[in-house]
Amino acid sequence: MASDASAGERHVIGKGESLASIAKERGFLWRTLWEHGNNAKLKAKRKNPNQLVEGDVLFLPEKGDKQIAKPADARHRFKRRGEPTRLKLQMLDSGEPRRNEAFTLVFGDKVIHGKTDGDGKIDQPIPGETRAAALSFGDGSESYSVEIGLLDPSGLASGLQHRLNNLGFHCGGEDGDIGEATRDALLRFQRAQGLAESGEADEETRARLDALHV
Repeated sequence: MASDASAGERHVIGKGESLASIAKERGFLWRTLWEHGNNAKLKAKRKNPNQLVEGDVLFLPEKGDKQIAKPADARHRFKRRGEPTRLKLQMLDSGEPRRNEAFTLVFGDKVIHGKTDGDGKIDQPIPGETRAAALSFGDGSESYSVEIGLLDPSGLASGLQHRLNNLGFHCGGEDGDIGEATRDALLRFQRAQGLAESGEADEETRARLDALHV
């Protein structure tokens, strides 16, 4: 019997939620939700599964049982695919990648020690429900708070500011309204990236932010 593709529920994205956190909480793989036909319009609108916006509506299908034939007289290990998700950042200093620098990443009760790669990038698996992390370099005197949960698109002021903050160009606590602190952060980012220094969130600046902060 064919399954009913419409069977399920509509979930309104709340503040701090992400596709990964919803998927883990409800027992799905995030890709299962993102690729579902009933979420095609949302996927076309947002493009990136990490850029859902508070108020977006996500379709959650009914879950079915999966059966696998295995001998009854043996022990078996099953691995859930698609979890965890990944935190990806590129760290810069005066526009240059911070290559092969030791860092410490803390989220929940986990402490991860690693090094940026040759392009200054960090690519670290994290649990889907992670909302924030602390990132530090060297002896810990240089530290950053990284927001991981709901990340608005860079076309919105909040999404722009969160990306700038996470990349080390702090917006002075401004969130949702662009003021002098955000314009100063934009200028510093544009200068570091060799972009036209306007202090405005033009298309090229937003595209560079999206490329550096996945």
